[in-house]
Amino acid sequence: MKVRPSILFIGDSITDCGRKDDEEGIGWGYVRLIRDYLIATNPAGCPQVINKGINGNRVTDLADRWPKDVIEMSADYVSISIGINDVWRQLDQPDIEQIHPERFQKVYQALLDDLKQSSKVVIPVLMEPTVIEEDVNSAGNLKLKQYVEIVRSLAEKNDGILVPTHEAFLSYLVKNQTHCLTTDGVHMNSTGNMLMAHTWLKSVLAHLKYTAA
Repeated sequence: MKVRPSILFIGDSITDCGRKDDEEGIGWGYVRLIRDYLIATNPAGCPQVINKGINGNRVTDLADRWPKDVIEMSADYVSISIGINDVWRQLDQPDIEQIHPERFQKVYQALLDDLKQSSKVVIPVLMEPTVIEEDVNSAGNLKLKQYVEIVRSLAEKNDGILVPTHEAFLSYLVKNQTHCLTTDGVHMNSTGNMLMAHTWLKSVLAHLKYTAA
C-alpha cells in the first residue's frame, strides 16, 4: 500500500487562520483551500495536510518551535510562510527587538539546514511574504522587498520550491482596483486566501508526488 505524502504548513496568522477553532486543525484560510483542492482532485490519494501556523510569529519564533513542530513531524514537504511580522513589527512596534534582513536570512537558513540534516528527504516550499497594505508603494511593502529577495535566494540556494506570492499580490494590485485581498492590509479575506492557494498550487503541484484523478 502506497503511503500518502504529507505537507506541513508553518507560518504566522495568515497560515494559522483559526486552526485551533477548527476541529480538523486546518483553519479557514489558504491552507484549507489547498487541502480541499487536493481532496477534490484525488479523494483517495490526497496528501495529509498539517497546519502549524501561529499568530504573530516571526522567523525567530519558528526557530524556537522548529524541532517539535517541524522536525518531529517528519513531513515530506514543509511549506514556510514567514516575513510579514518581521517587517510589520518594525512599523507598529519599533521599540521591541527587531528582525532585520541579515538576521532574517541567517535564522531562515538555519531552519533549512535543519531540514537537510533530518532523517528523511524533505522538500522545502518557500512562500514569499505577501503584502503590508494594499498599496504597492506603502512603507511596509518597500521594507518587505529585501525580505522577499532573501526568500527567493534561499529557495534557489537550498533547492526549494518558490511560491511567488508577493509577486502575485503586487501584480493583482497593479491591475485591479475593485476587489480587496485583505481585511486590514495584512490578513487575508476570502479573495486573498484564494490568490495564495492558487499561487501555491500553480507552483507546487508539478513537483508534488501526487496525481490528480
